[in-house]
Amino acid sequence: MRWPAIIVSFAAGLLFGLGLMLSGMADPAKVLGFLDLAGRWDPSLAFVMFGAIAVGAFAFAVARRHTSSWLGLPMQLPKAAGITPRLLLGSALFGIGWGVAGFCPGPALVALGMGAGKALAFVLAMLAGMGVFEWLEARRR
Repeated sequence: MRWPAIIVSFAAGLLFGLGLMLSGMADPAKVLGFLDLAGRWDPSLAFVMFGAIAVGAFAFAVARRHTSSWLGLPMQLPKAAGITPRLLLGSALFGIGWGVAGFCPGPALVALGMGAGKALAFVLAMLAGMGVFEWLEARRR
């Protein structure tokens, strides 16, 4: 990877992390409050999600019209569009983990960087899960 790409990647990651911190997505209590539909529901993260979806939809619409990025790197967009049992199972596992821990991968890494002990346990469990997945995939092939 060339230096401009590394710098832009770092800046994008930094902006994403700051956005997660400012929005409260790195705070499990805030996330669990958003997921608690039957209790004291906190709808504020819905605005964060709608904003992210709007930005993402615009970015994907622009990206689909190009074969390379602004830095000259090849555009790599997802190709799969179907709903499969594996997608449903993965989505369910993601949702259960998010609901139990109050973290998803990005915010967990931000919280880990902020020194949250609960984030360390989540990130270690996430890495273990990724390792198990890779092991199962290698056996399946």
